[in-house]
Amino acid sequence: MAATIGEQLRLAREEQGIALREISNQTRISMRYLEAIETNDYRRLPGGIFNRSFVKAYAKCVGFDEHQALEGYARLMREMGQPLDDEVTTVHHKVYDDPPATRSPVLTVFLAILILAILTLGTLAAVHWYQRRISSTPADLYNSIAFNALSFTPRLQPGVIATSRTETV
Repeated sequence: MAATIGEQLRLAREEQGIALREISNQTRISMRYLEAIETNDYRRLPGGIFNRSFVKAYAKCVGFDEHQALEGYARLMREMGQPLDDEVTTVHHKVYDDPPATRSPVLTVFLAILILAILTLGTLAAVHWYQRRISSTPADLYNSIAFNALSFTPRLQPGVIATSRTETV
């Protein structure tokens, strides 16, 4: 049997066939912290209650007895002459079992193309509107109204006589 808690946890992990990266993903503990636990280099960890929580979460993830892991950690710290966090607290560390939700790359590409198409159509519509507005100057509007007035010829119905009435006041 391995002498230190770090070695015991590493052996338990290897027996389970679990990669260190998988434990990191499940516990949200950095790879370098997990490596530090396995090599008993607790100076690389943040210290205090974090160290205990990390050891406990690691042990739970590999199916190792959590209380035995914490006792092994405390024993190692005493042997090394390191101070312990003597406060007895209950730490509820959540181990994430569900894989992170991921979106299909095809859906992501489709949505990106759709958004770009909508933006392109909006831009083209704005440019078209702006160009029509610029080309419709007041002189152009006056000329088009005058042309329409001159080209207007009233149509008379057969049998109707057009008369002009002028009233004098």
